[in-house]
Amino acid sequence: MMRLIARLDVKNEFVIKGIHLEGLRKIGDPNELARRYYQQGIDEIVFMDAVASLYDRNNLFEVIEAACRDVFIPITLGGGLRSLGDIEAALKAGADKVAINTAAVRNPGLIAEAARHFGSQCIVASIEAKKQASDDWEAYIDNGREKTGIEVTGWTKKLQDLGAGEIFLTSIDREGTRRGFDLQLSKAVNEAVSIPVIASGGCGRPDHITALADVTAPSAVALASVLHYGTHSIFEVKQAMAACGLAVRELAA
Repeated sequence: MMRLIARLDVKNEFVIKGIHLEGLRKIGDPNELARRYYQQGIDEIVFMDAVASLYDRNNLFEVIEAACRDVFIPITLGGGLRSLGDIEAALKAGADKVAINTAAVRNPGLIAEAARHFGSQCIVASIEAKKQASDDWEAYIDNGREKTGIEVTGWTKKLQDLGAGEIFLTSIDREGTRRGFDLQLSKAVNEAVSIPVIASGGCGRPDHITALADVTAPSAVALASVLHYGTHSIFEVKQAMAACGLAVRELAA
């Protein structure tokens, strides 16, 4: 069964959307969007603090607390989580899982510590990947702004070995373009690890999901633009997936 996840990137109390993680524009209130997508049948929601790296902290704890009053599906919080204390604060605010990228690159031991302390099931390793001239992918941090020199597929294996329970994989090249997922990136990462992989970046139509399913089998896909701009409803996406033989959670019209 392929999960559908709504991705909400938040900056200064607004959901924002850009292209290639740049050129950001305001979309709306994160809690209103979370409620709407929950009511429409989304399976999970990811809140990403888009500017956490600038302030060295996550600013969404109050947003998560408010969301949990109305939204009763798994919620993941990402951005600026750099310590066990940060992770604990996120979980106490109501998040079911945390997504870690920059801190994992700078201190890989944090993933192992967090997995031991809180359980692998709530530790999501977030990867921002960009295609290189060598035909592999490099991991980036700080919301796609900083190179790491780390090759993505080897990094995913290491993150799995450290104890991450899930991979949140964003294609910087496809993010915000609505041109479809980076199929080869998703395939390479999905084949490199045995833990669930969430494909993010590029979905603009339901057939982009079925095209992805033709080449690999991610555990979930993350949607942003296609929902934020009302191009397709969650019902339409799930209906199209089901029509192509993909197992989806119950349809909510």
